[in-house]
Amino acid sequence: MGVFIIAEIGINHNGDIGIAKRLIDMAVAAGCDAVKFQKRTIDVVYTPETLSAPRESPWGTTQREQKEGLEFGEAGYDEIDRYCREKGIIWFASAWDEESQRFLAKYHLQYNKVASAMLTNIAFLEVVARERRHTFISTGMSSLDDIDRAVAVFEKAQCPYSLLHCVSTYPSGDAEINLAVMDTLRERYGCEIGYSGHEADILASIVAVSRGAAVIERHITLDRTMYGSDQAASLEAGDLEAMVSAIRRIPVIMGAGEKTVSEREAAVAKKLRYFTV
Repeated sequence: MGVFIIAEIGINHNGDIGIAKRLIDMAVAAGCDAVKFQKRTIDVVYTPETLSAPRESPWGTTQREQKEGLEFGEAGYDEIDRYCREKGIIWFASAWDEESQRFLAKYHLQYNKVASAMLTNIAFLEVVARERRHTFISTGMSSLDDIDRAVAVFEKAQCPYSLLHCVSTYPSGDAEINLAVMDTLRERYGCEIGYSGHEADILASIVAVSRGAAVIERHITLDRTMYGSDQAASLEAGDLEAMVSAIRRIPVIMGAGEKTVSEREAAVAKKLRYFTV
């Protein structure tokens, strides 16, 4: 199997199922393997004080109105499930609380995802690991000790997992990305390693694959100027297509490692090695 490419829609749909479908279409057209969303139970994830705080948004003037405006309920996810099946693309979501994780279980998804923000929530990790679905674990904002504790939960539950190197800055600068951490994770945990990027371009994702990343996750957007905290760190259609195309070429370019002279190269040798001994 080649590199597994996840198009992270997240909350870039802005609560609009039409935008969500256009983003799914964009991922399909680019050749991605899966799309991913985010699911939160607002009154569990946020405190009453946070939700009542003022915030101007397209949905109103409070944090609650903004947070609720970015969420899909059951009808929305039913339509996402139907549409992804129609388009032939895998979908799953990162839950930000146990109630949301139980909600997602009704769709019998192939994968789970642990967001970087949830990596230190051991009780939540235990709920996810009990499902024994292959889980992608992002490691932003985390120390090796944090990752050790998370991995122990999945090992104990015998739940398969992949670790995704991640830097939780939006967008990430070159000096922050530190792709060499992938080697550290691979050596320490001996598991499948990937990269979840938040940079503004595609170079780091391509380099990550050349360094052995088996999974790439990138946020996608219809337009980086749209409302939303993740839009500026997301890829538009052209960059997404270019990234997927480049990643699919890498195994061919890398080759098998055996030094040979091809028929095409031999023909060139006949022309250029004209000297006699």
